[in-house]
Amino acid sequence: MALTVFKNARIVDGTSPDLPDPVDFVVENGRFAEVQTASKVTGDDEVDLKGATVMPGLIDCHVHVSVVSQDARHSAELPSSLIAFQAAERMKRMLMRGFTTVRDAGGADGGLKRAVSEGWIDAPRLIISGKALAQTGGHTDFRPPYHFGSTAHYERNLGSMGRLCDGDAEVRRATREEIKGGADFIKVMADGGVASPADPIGYLVFSLDELKAIVEVAKGFGTYVAAHLYDDTAINRAIDCGIECVEHGNLAKDATISRMAREGIRVVPTNVTYDVISRMGAASGVTPAGLERCESVREAGLERTRKFYEAGVVAGYGSDLLGPLEASQSDEFALRARVIPPHAAIRAATVDAAKVLRREGELGEISPGALADFIVVDGNPLEDISVLTGQGERIPLIVQGGVAKKNSLAI
Repeated sequence: MALTVFKNARIVDGTSPDLPDPVDFVVENGRFAEVQTASKVTGDDEVDLKGATVMPGLIDCHVHVSVVSQDARHSAELPSSLIAFQAAERMKRMLMRGFTTVRDAGGADGGLKRAVSEGWIDAPRLIISGKALAQTGGHTDFRPPYHFGSTAHYERNLGSMGRLCDGDAEVRRATREEIKGGADFIKVMADGGVASPADPIGYLVFSLDELKAIVEVAKGFGTYVAAHLYDDTAINRAIDCGIECVEHGNLAKDATISRMAREGIRVVPTNVTYDVISRMGAASGVTPAGLERCESVREAGLERTRKFYEAGVVAGYGSDLLGPLEASQSDEFALRARVIPPHAAIRAATVDAAKVLRREGELGEISPGALADFIVVDGNPLEDISVLTGQGERIPLIVQGGVAKKNSLAI
C-alpha cells in the first residue's frame, strides 16, 4: 500500500463508550497520514468500509511465545530449532486474532525478534524482555526441591522462560547480557508464582539490593523493569526499588492501588490464564499445588482489575498463556468486560497497552504518524465484546504497518 484511503470507518479505540460517526483515514508508507471526516485525498486505492468498525491493531502485553508447552520445564529442555518453528506458528495464530504487537515477558530472544522484524515470518511486532531474571528457588527455577544441579544446560535455550542469577554481580551481568542480546525491557521474578515448585506466592526472593541493581542497570540503558508480582508486600517492595510495571498484581491492597495510580506505575492483569487453568484442572498440566495457588488468585485478579480501573491505574491487556492454552488469548476481553466497561477492556489492548510499552503515538491508536496497524471487526465490540474472541473469525481485515495480513472483506 503506497497511499490508500479508507472511507466510512467507525473507529473504536476504547477511549469512548459510544460508537462514533464514520470518518475517513489515509495510510501512506506504512503509517496513518490523515484521519478526518470526508477526506478529499485520493489514493492509489480507495476502500469504502461502509460504516464497519475499525480498531487499532490489538496489543497483548504479556505473552511467552517460545514457551510451547504448559510444562515450562519441558519447553526449556527442547531444542531451540524446534522451538523456533513452533513459536512462529504460535505468533501467526496471534496475528490472525488481530494482535499486531505482542510483548514477550520471558523467553523470546533477539534472534526471534529479528526474524519477525526482517519479515521471515508473519507475526505480531515482537517486543521482548529476553530471559526473565529469577533466583535460586524462585519463579522459573523448575528443578525439584532436592535437586541442586546447574540449570546452565537449558537457560539459553529458546524455550526457557528465565535464567537464574544471585547476588549483585550476577544480576548486573544478567541484565546487561539480556539488553545486549536484544531485550527492549527487563522482566524480573520478584514474587512466587503458580507454576514452579519451590516458590509460594508472597515469597520475597530477590533482595532489595539485587532489585535496585537490576533497575539501575536497566535505567542506564534507557529502559525499564517490569516485575512478576502478586503479593501486596512484594508489590510495594518492588516499587520502592524502582520497578515501573506490575505483571499480574492480583493481591494488591487498596492503598497500594492508590499508590500505583499516584506514582504512574502500570499494571498488566492476566485473568484468562487462571480462568483456563481453573476450568481445565489437572488437564492443564499444572500440579495440584499449582492449581491450589491458581484458585487463591483467580477471583482476586478480576476484583483487582475493577479496582485498577476505578483508581485510574493504566492497565494493559495480558494473557500469559503457555503452550496450547494460547488458543484462549482473546478471552481476556470477555473476562474483563464482566468487571469493567467494554470500552475500558478494549482500551487495555490499544491506547493503554501502548503506554505500558512506552510506544504512545506509535502503536495502539489510529492517528497521524502512528504505525498503520488496524483491524476491521464484524459488529460492534462496545455492545458485544465477544466479536473479539475466538480465533479471529469476526475480524475480516488485519493490517500491520500498512500491509494486509488477512483480507476477507466482502465489500
